[in-house]
Order: sequence, then C-alpha cells, then structure tokens
Amino acid sequence: MDNTQIMAGLYIHIPFCAKRCLYCDFFSNTEMKYKEPYLAAVVRELELRKEYTDGEPVETIYFGGGTPSQLEAKDFDRIFNAIHRLFDVSHCQEITLEANPDDMTPEYVASLRSLPFNRVSMGVQSFKEEDLRFLNRRHNREQALRAVDLCKKNGLSNISIDLIYGLPGQTVKEWEANLDTTIRLDIPHISAYHLIYEEGTALYKLKEAGKISPVEEEISVALFTSLIERLTANGYQQYEISNFARPGMLSRHNSSYWTGRKYLGIGPSAHSYNGISRQWNISSLPAYLRGIDSGSPDIEVEELDLNTRYNDFIITGLRTMWGVSLVEIQRQFGKEKLAYCQKQAAPYLKQGLLIQKGETLLLSREGIFISDGIMSDLLWV
Repeated sequence: MDNTQIMAGLYIHIPFCAKRCLYCDFFSNTEMKYKEPYLAAVVRELELRKEYTDGEPVETIYFGGGTPSQLEAKDFDRIFNAIHRLFDVSHCQEITLEANPDDMTPEYVASLRSLPFNRVSMGVQSFKEEDLRFLNRRHNREQALRAVDLCKKNGLSNISIDLIYGLPGQTVKEWEANLDTTIRLDIPHISAYHLIYEEGTALYKLKEAGKISPVEEEISVALFTSLIERLTANGYQQYEISNFARPGMLSRHNSSYWTGRKYLGIGPSAHSYNGISRQWNISSLPAYLRGIDSGSPDIEVEELDLNTRYNDFIITGLRTMWGVSLVEIQRQFGKEKLAYCQKQAAPYLKQGLLIQKGETLLLSREGIFISDGIMSDLLWV
C-alpha cells in the first residue's frame, strides 16, 4: 500500500434491514420508525467526533449495515452534506454503498446517480435459488443478475459482491457454478466467506437442534481451494485471505483496516481506530440515540498497549498480500518483538508455510490454509 499521504476512512453504519438473514450476527433493526431520529443522530455524531482522526483528510467513505439501500437518495444527501461540512474530502477516492440486490430497482439505481457513490458492494451470497431460500435472503437469482446489470448501465461498474460457501450439503460443483457466474458477469471485486455458525443466530439454533449439519473439514478445504484456483486463473488477485480483485480494483476502504490506517465509525455498533485506541459504539439503537441526544455518545474504549498493537499488526498484516514488515516491527515495537517474531516464524519458514521476501514475511499458498494457527504462534502472549 502507498503510505505517502496518510488519510483516514469513514464508516457509516445503517442498521435497518427489511428482514434478518439466517446467519447474521451484525447489529441490525427491522423497525424503520427509527429512521428520522437515526439520521439526525448520525449528523450529530459526525459533529461530536470529527476530531477523532486528528484532522486527516478522508480517503474512503463506506456505508455498511444492516442494509444501507433501505435509505432514499434524500437521506444520503443529508449525511453527505454533513460529511462535506465537517471533513476534508477533497482527496476522497472511494465511496461505497452496501446494497441488497432486490433494492436495486431501475428507479433506485438511477436515483444514486445524483450522489457521490462510485462503488457498490452487494450481498449476493449465492446465485443458486435453494441457497438464497435457505439463508433467508430477500432476493432471488434474477434480482441479483438484474442488479449487476443496472449498476453497470448507470455508471457504477466498480462492483463488489459477497459470496458465502460451506453451506450444509454444498458440493464443490455447486460452488464452482457460483464462481463461474461471477466471473462471467465480470465482477471486479469478490469477498468470499465460509458460513459461520455464530451463537445466537437462527442458523446456530438449527445446528444445535440437529436440523442441519456443518460441512466436513475436507469439503471446506476443497471449496476454499476451488475459490482460490478458479479466481486466480481468471485474473483475480487474492489480496487478503477472503478478498479477490481484478488489478487496480482492490477495496481501498477495507485495505485501510488491514494496513493500520485510522478510521472513524459512526452509528450503533460501529468501531473506530486511531492508532492508540479502539472504540465501539453501543449496539442498542434506542440507547445509541439517547447517548447522541445527550451529547455524550455511549462508547466503549480499549487503550492499546504495545503488546496489543504488535498482535494487531501481525493479524492484519499476515492476512494480506503485503505481509508483515520486519523493519516496521522493530521500528514500532522494538528489537525484542522482532527477535520473538523471527524465532516463532522460523519453523514455518522451514516448512514453506511462510515466505520471507526481503524484509517482509508472507503466508505461502499452503500457509493460507492454516493461517489462524500460524498467526496465533506469532502473537505475543
């Protein structure tokens, strides 16, 4: 990543969803009655917390959720007006809207043309009807295909889609059909995640009740192998364990998380980071609104000591194609941490699971498959 000019990211959480997906553990709310007070609170929080990133220009803006496409153009206008009033956005490179495919009607996509969005990230998850019904998604295959086409026709060609693999009973052939559809549509960016059974979700309850069974480990590995091979053979770059992009189409916003840039998160459950602390807003929407209304946002703060910052550096860096700089480890964390990292990395280098290029440590192709274990061994405990 080019660090010549340090700039920050801005994340706006839009918590509203028309309905809740089977696997979701993100904070969301299906009650649109909160929309007006929520929009006022977002503007107020931007005012209250504008100093958090120390006046750095904003390089990326990301509207995530929930389902941001539940908002109308006039709602976004209100938020963008506040951002322009409070932050330096003269160098802003990337402005992303997370959207649900069935929200992307011809009228809705056309309305986005008056707004500064230049990237759309859609939660497609699968192009197979049975998968979408199982996941309790609102859209169907045709709506997903139409949404991609509409975005392209309206000048929003920088499209990312999310895909989920590892569904109960899923075969490699079924997964490859999903990937082939994505490649055929010429989607420039793909985020692909293995299905996770998060406690408290409807999916987890089905598993606990014995109604569904997670896929076997060997199938998971085969699905992940197919993901990497299929996409890299078709010109995609795996720049982070779960993220693939055509050359020049990497997500700048997500890359800022992995390369230690500052970012400010606005809205309930949103996280922020400024190099010395992590902060996150309360998840409850009513409690969030009360805190903003009183002028004292309900925020938890974790001050990051040297050991935690080193561990964060390892976890985020090794997930990416940029790896971990040994020079930076010594500069930021000292010789003791450098010596420890080199000692812990040595057996993995010998086995070919880590690679050292110059002064940078990287996961090898084989190492990606056991990345959690490798990162864990490099952490300072």
